[in-house]
Amino acid sequence: MNPCFYWIDRPVSFRPGETIAAALLRAGIADLGPDRGAARARVFCGIGACQACVVAVAGEGPVEACLTPARAGLRLGPQPGLGLRHD
Repeated sequence: MNPCFYWIDRPVSFRPGETIAAALLRAGIADLGPDRGAARARVFCGIGACQACVVAVAGEGPVEACLTPARAGLRLGPQPGLGLRHD
C-alpha cells in the first residue's frame, strides 16, 4: 500500500518521489481553492513558474504543490482563510 497525505480530510495516496500536485491530480483533485482574484488555484505550469498551485501545509505554511515532494502524514488544504467552493 502506498503512503498517503491528507487533502483537507481526504486521504490521498502517493508514489515514492511524486509531488503533491501529481498525487492530487491522479486522485482527481484539480480545484485547490481560491487564488488571487477570481481565478481558482490549480496545477497550471507544473514547474513552479506561475505559483497557481500554492497550498497550505499544516504547521509549515504555503508551498507550491508542483515542486514539493509528497510526504506521509502531511495535512494540506487551500491557502488559510480562503476555503473551498462547494458548488
